[in-house]
Amino acid sequence: MLVNSIEKGIVIDHITAGLGAKILEYLDIDLNTNTVAFIMNACSKKHGKKDIVKIQNLIDVNLDVLGLIEPNATVNVIENGEIVRKITLKMPETVTNVIKCKNPRCVTSVEANAPHIFHLIDAENREYRCEYCDEIVSMKEAY
Repeated sequence: MLVNSIEKGIVIDHITAGLGAKILEYLDIDLNTNTVAFIMNACSKKHGKKDIVKIQNLIDVNLDVLGLIEPNATVNVIENGEIVRKITLKMPETVTNVIKCKNPRCVTSVEANAPHIFHLIDAENREYRCEYCDEIVSMKEAY
């Protein structure tokens, strides 16, 4: 299979096989106006299989969302067909309006405008705590 390189945009590489679709969903990229290449189960020397996402002409993405879903991925920023910056992702300390609190007694369940704010409490287990009700969410189980 041959997928051409892009002149300008981003390449999200080293995505755990099967998580590429979830990343595209969370990034909420308009597929009608953006050129996107989504490669599933590509061979990887390091991981066996991986997903890759290439997005032409788009450089500004929410790295917190990417780090939350796949902290081991890398983001390559491409300009003039060359990698100008390589970003290694990490789990964000705080995320807002990405994770939704499932606790029915949480203020976010009754107040429509209350932001869903979660804080990282355990990086190894990828666990976050709701700022309002202390509900724990494991991102390991979510993906």
